[in-house]
Amino acid sequence: MEHLLYAVRKFLPRRIFTAIQPYYHYVMAYVAAVRFRHPSRRLILIGVTGTKGKSSTTEIIARILEADGKKVASLSTIQFKIGDTIERNLFKMTMPGRFFVQHFLARAVAAGCTHAVVEMTSEGAKQYRHRFLDIDALVFTNLSPEHIESHGSFENYKNAKLSIAARVATGSKRPRYIVANVDDEHGADFLKFPIEHPLSYSLRDLSLYTLHKDGSSLVIGNTTLRVPLIGLFNVYNVLAAITLTRALGVSLSIIERALHDTPPIAGRVEQFSTTTREGKRVTAVVDYAHTPDSLEKLYQAFKDSPKVCVLGNTGGGRDTWKRPEMGGIADRYCERIILTNEDPYDEDPRKIVNDMEKGILNKQKLEIIMDRRAAIRSALEACADGGHVLISGKGTDPYIMGPDNTKEPWSDAEVVQQELARL
Repeated sequence: MEHLLYAVRKFLPRRIFTAIQPYYHYVMAYVAAVRFRHPSRRLILIGVTGTKGKSSTTEIIARILEADGKKVASLSTIQFKIGDTIERNLFKMTMPGRFFVQHFLARAVAAGCTHAVVEMTSEGAKQYRHRFLDIDALVFTNLSPEHIESHGSFENYKNAKLSIAARVATGSKRPRYIVANVDDEHGADFLKFPIEHPLSYSLRDLSLYTLHKDGSSLVIGNTTLRVPLIGLFNVYNVLAAITLTRALGVSLSIIERALHDTPPIAGRVEQFSTTTREGKRVTAVVDYAHTPDSLEKLYQAFKDSPKVCVLGNTGGGRDTWKRPEMGGIADRYCERIILTNEDPYDEDPRKIVNDMEKGILNKQKLEIIMDRRAAIRSALEACADGGHVLISGKGTDPYIMGPDNTKEPWSDAEVVQQELARL
């Protein structure tokens, strides 16, 4: 059915298809739900939305629920997981087509899962990929400008996120939960919907929190939770997961154990280290940071260490406004900057880099190496006396996207490990 609808789309004039597009997406979502017999009705379905932290929060929630004895499925930018079965997300999109999501949830039901945690995006909402999903709970992490050219305005982008909350509020499941970060100026808007459990979270909920070089500590009441995830942004991600899972009945002692044992999250401040022949420790960090705010928070997490920074600008032809801004952030925080190719699509990759260069005032620290592997290698060599190489933008992205949707298989993590071994 999906192939048939795509064929119809292909032969329709663009102007006509644009006009009927909302109906097309709605029908696609409905057909997918009917085809797989509405599997979300047989699961406790948790959505996670926001600009940053969605994937990490999705993974943390799933791990806490598993520690509580639940069989859990999770779908994120990073991976698709059903119980112990894990598949890498190779789609270059967080929420693949409606048939994929409904089929994934049907597989989760067939495998005996009781809970599913699904990362939900504004682009997915724009295409009605959240429709006909019966959602029990939604977590909102934060909101900052992204996908503005696709949505037309920040307000449209925000409304796409809010439409997911509206889906929770109009759903038939009971009870319903919305968990929102009220330290974010938009968080309160997610708590205005009429549901049984509108739940806020904030740093004020913590008696104390401490950031360490290898993680963080959170004090809730008389309980201290040690978490091996770096940065203030991960404190927020963990707090979101704690707020939701406690509301679902998971005890703080189980949450404490789950967080203490949580492994690194792939492509999210993922660290790889080696010691050189001279006895110097070099650490490379692979992270998905691809907005100005997330890039700055990544750099702030390593503020006490010399930094060589490798960055491009995700997605040629989109969000062009952020390019000089991200270059300027690198200029403020990094001792050395290497601009490189990322995902140019149909745009000239050198133009993207040139736009970023405009934000860098100190050209002495700047180098442009368009080959991404060569850029990573050069950064590691420049850091041979010790320090951190921060490689941002792709995280777990499986391809470098070129013209006409060409794909070069890619993994920042694999390249880093290969080049560290050479170093």
